[in-house]
Amino acid sequence: DFNRLFEATRPYATAEFPAVNVWTSDEDVTITAELPGMSQEDLDISVTGDTFTIRGTRKPEEVAEGDLFHRSERWNGSFTRSIQLPFHVDADKAEARFNRGILSVTLPRREADKPKKITVKSA
Repeated sequence: DFNRLFEATRPYATAEFPAVNVWTSDEDVTITAELPGMSQEDLDISVTGDTFTIRGTRKPEEVAEGDLFHRSERWNGSFTRSIQLPFHVDADKAEARFNRGILSVTLPRREADKPKKITVKSA
């Protein structure tokens, strides 16, 4: 079959799991992670210094006895993903939400790391 021949020559993606977005403001850093098919009980998130870590286990789909997979592309098993943050955060004030397979974590910037405005005086 032509499609199978084409797929056999295509390089496999090497994306890390889970896929994440990270953005910052003057006040905090927000991280979102795609975790389809998982629940919040499957996750462990932590911050050490300026490193944010997500750990978890994605369980395999249950298949009825006697059924065979025709195609299996969704990965399952244990994972760890660590991301270096752009600044130190106050982990005690972190907020995490999990909704419809998306983890969203907001980590406030430590006061000592917030930008400080310096007033310029005339000489």
